[in-house]
Amino acid sequence: MVVTIYTTPSCVYCKIAKEFFKEHDVEFEEKNVTEDDAARDAMIQKSGQMGVPVIDIGGKVVVGFNEEKIAGLLGIS
Repeated sequence: MVVTIYTTPSCVYCKIAKEFFKEHDVEFEEKNVTEDDAARDAMIQKSGQMGVPVIDIGGKVVVGFNEEKIAGLLGIS
């Protein structure tokens, strides 16, 4: 399952989400939307908004750090 997280360097919830992934050995690709215009455009198209983090888990999009929803999509109990 492909996990992509759209972030900005100053985003606290982005850091929390990345730590969550690391704690659970979830491989992810990080896209910094302040530096990558194509990633920013993709994030907006997927989520309909500019806020981060936007997390794409196998095509299912989670806006913000919703631990319960993310864990459910990843099969983490």
